[in-house]
Amino acid sequence: METLGLFDTIDGAAGAVEKLLDSGVPEARITTLSGVPIPEGVLVNSGYRRRFHRWTLTGGVLGAILGFFLAAGTAWLYPLQTGDKPIIAIFPVGIVTYEMTMLLAIVGTLLGMLWEMGLPDIERHAYDPELADGMIGILVLSDREEEQRQAAELLTAAGALRLRTDEVPE
Repeated sequence: METLGLFDTIDGAAGAVEKLLDSGVPEARITTLSGVPIPEGVLVNSGYRRRFHRWTLTGGVLGAILGFFLAAGTAWLYPLQTGDKPIIAIFPVGIVTYEMTMLLAIVGTLLGMLWEMGLPDIERHAYDPELADGMIGILVLSDREEEQRQAAELLTAAGALRLRTDEVPE
C-alpha cells in the first residue's frame, strides 16, 4: 500500500520526511517524487549505490573480446595468404576490435541506464498529475492499513496539500 503526500515547497517535504523518520518509518520505505530534479540525499537518502559504470565497462570488455575473435577468428578459419603478409594482421583486427568495443559499450550503457531507472516499470504506483507542475511528492510504502493511516496522518500534519492513497496489487 502506498500513501502519497503532495507539498508545494521543499521545506514542507523535508519536514514531512523528518516527521516520518521520527515516528519510526524506515528510510527505505520513503521515496521522493518530483517533476524537477532533486539531488539524492536532499530529502531521502535511499542508500542505493549506482553501478552504472559497470554496465559500460562490461559491454566494452565483451565488445573487445568479441571483436578480436570475430576479426582474428575469421582470418584464421578462412586463411588467404597474400605474399609474405601475416594471415592475422594487427591493423584490421585492431579496427574491428575497437569498433566492437565501442558498439557494445554503448549498448551496455543504454541497458545500464534502463536498469538503473527501473524501466520498464510494469507495476502500478501512486501518482498525481500535479507532480509534473512542480509539486513535490513524498511516497510512503506500508504493509498494513494501520501503517498507511499513520503515514497519512503524519503527512497531513506536516502540511501536505493533498493525499493519495492507493493499494498496490502484489
